[in-house]
Amino acid sequence: MFRHIIALLLVCCPATFAWADEIQLQDNPPNRYTVVKGDTLWGISGKFLKDPWRWPQLWNMNREQIKNPHWIYPGDVVVLDLSSGTPELRLLQETVILEPDVRVEPLEKKAIPTISPSVIAPFLSQPLVIDEHAMPDAPKIIGAQEGHVVLGPGVKVYVDKITEGDGRNWQLYREGRRLVDPETQEQLGTEVEYLGEARVTHYGEPATIEIRSAKSDIYVGDKLVKSPEVLLNGFVPHAPENTISGRIISAYAGAAELGPNSIVTINRGHRDGIEEGNVLAIYEFGITLAPAKNAPTPKKETYINLERDADGSIRRDAEGRVQVRVGSRTTGAAVKGVKLPDERIGLMMVFRVFERVSYALVLQVERPVHVLDVVTTP
Repeated sequence: MFRHIIALLLVCCPATFAWADEIQLQDNPPNRYTVVKGDTLWGISGKFLKDPWRWPQLWNMNREQIKNPHWIYPGDVVVLDLSSGTPELRLLQETVILEPDVRVEPLEKKAIPTISPSVIAPFLSQPLVIDEHAMPDAPKIIGAQEGHVVLGPGVKVYVDKITEGDGRNWQLYREGRRLVDPETQEQLGTEVEYLGEARVTHYGEPATIEIRSAKSDIYVGDKLVKSPEVLLNGFVPHAPENTISGRIISAYAGAAELGPNSIVTINRGHRDGIEEGNVLAIYEFGITLAPAKNAPTPKKETYINLERDADGSIRRDAEGRVQVRVGSRTTGAAVKGVKLPDERIGLMMVFRVFERVSYALVLQVERPVHVLDVVTTP
């Protein structure tokens, strides 16, 4: 079978470019790059661009292509084309004449992912956040065969209620800590601990389930959530369409200082316009310096006012004593501390979005990232 493809011509040009829309190439971008197994879209973007989230602009992608980028495979050659005066990336296409020979290839090649699937795979398939309104109605384990306390694979387990229309495959979880917006104090949801997988063997009230796998011990009182559809790591890194400003509200495994490949939760979700693939800049939250030790402090003074009647005359009691009112007041303005500006320290990419929170992977950092740091549209 013949594969007919048109070859691209490249124009030699200076090493660094800054275009009208502020797209900046790396100091020494390659003219072409051959995709290999293990590559990611983010990694390839960084070979050509100083700002990898501008990847869609160099490919002239529309919204649908951003959400479904399954078109770059190992063996493809990505070419930087500057012939039009504006940088563009394309897949190299050239005429290949095949000699009679035997060549073995997989039936279906896998497109390269956006970011490393080994890092985020568990977070794509497991429950992470449960909305407060859904918790009271979640099926709950009420007992087990022969009074077992610690539940696991091989033990028959009973659930308060699962009807036939609810589906057969479920995940087990335990409620964790509540996620609270640090700015508004709004409760955004409850983070959950993933426990394992289960399958319904009998519907009803109660229902019977079979625990198929267990990540940790399971107990009476633990709850179930429907297994989600398979989530794919298929999206292109891109900046949000609207202005986003939020905060990091938790870190996976409770790490105090975060670096590349750390998983964090932010207080922005679907309702704020966040979507999978959004790249956000991370800013170190500027601390507030305490006032100087010699700064003037407010003073509290006591004062006495004479009480007067409506006609202005001094008010006296029945025995003729002058009536007075004693009060206090503060003089001098309070000296406030100075808040230092937030400083940009890195980038993260959102890979899973809920209504009010999202999970993101830290990709690049100059200094350690901390909970409460600021995230914004880059």
